[in-house]
Amino acid sequence: MQHLNTLLCRAVLGTLLSLPALAADKTVKVYNWSDYIGEDTIEKFEGATGISVTYDVFDSNEVLEAKVLSGQSGYDVVVPTSDYLARHIKAGAYQKLDKSKIPNWKNLDTDLLATLENYDPDNAYAAPYQWGTTGIGYNAEKIAALLGEDAPTDSWALVFDPKYASKLKGCGISILDSAGEVLPLVLNYLGLDPNSTNPSDYEKAEALMLSVRDNVRYFHSSRYITDLANGDICVAIGWSGDIFQAAARAEEAENGIEVLYYIPKEGTAMWADMMAIPKDAKNVDEAHAWINMMLDAQIGADITNYVWYGSPNKAAEAYIDEEILSHPGIYPPEGTNLFTFKVLPTKIDRVMTRTWTKIKSGK
Repeated sequence: MQHLNTLLCRAVLGTLLSLPALAADKTVKVYNWSDYIGEDTIEKFEGATGISVTYDVFDSNEVLEAKVLSGQSGYDVVVPTSDYLARHIKAGAYQKLDKSKIPNWKNLDTDLLATLENYDPDNAYAAPYQWGTTGIGYNAEKIAALLGEDAPTDSWALVFDPKYASKLKGCGISILDSAGEVLPLVLNYLGLDPNSTNPSDYEKAEALMLSVRDNVRYFHSSRYITDLANGDICVAIGWSGDIFQAAARAEEAENGIEVLYYIPKEGTAMWADMMAIPKDAKNVDEAHAWINMMLDAQIGADITNYVWYGSPNKAAEAYIDEEILSHPGIYPPEGTNLFTFKVLPTKIDRVMTRTWTKIKSGK
């Protein structure tokens, strides 16, 4: 019995001694876009800070918005696109940043920060993560075989004109599954305001999209990366870095597929994805630590060198591959026709949602 009591005492003592260590465990829960971080970024963060990371992904702003606006996101850092960020700020979904805990803020491009104040006055609630454009990725060989010299590989017409889209149906067209991303592109192609508040403009966009709907294989916001790389589709309306990742995967696979990207001559959207801390975040200090490390010059460069999106980090440019810095699809040259998304009235959001539902259903 005495021996048993001794064992029990040791077990209790061991449990008590372990409690401070357990209490000291730190974690941060991050919700980011799919395929959007360096290969070893999380590992480096955990090694440098001792904070463990729970990392989940999404592939559309609409999915993120549903979680954030519920007030029970379950995350400490989320990454909305700038126009969605602005809507969420108005809804009171985020905490203000404590910039004294983000010393790497000094690395950010001040011109970009000034532009982002249109969404987040005084840059109070969020820090930019990466930025990019929306354009067209395509399988060079298949498009040449199907369209020859006729291929408008400088225009949205490749997808939005039935004359061309109908010839590409067999090899596969993919379009982002997001009303807020795609409808402004259609409006702009039609010569209309991409941020229109006129419901009749969306009827015109709907008519155009229904004219090509039967040629679209699917609407999805991440699947096209793998499918372009494998040759399962030949055209995708997608985000710049995703398409460059598809090109890299095809090259690594040595499968003979050449994936190219272009910004259409009619113009396209330029956007920034932002790191913000939800109101319901439980690990606020750890969230600031995450944001701060993402703004480190080398870490920021590592991310850009892997995902091939534009970096908001001026200090990172010294470590970013020259091929990326000089690529017009990543850092568009002066004079490129670019627009940004604006925060639209709720009634227009509803119009866009209804329009998108009709387009996807084909009815």
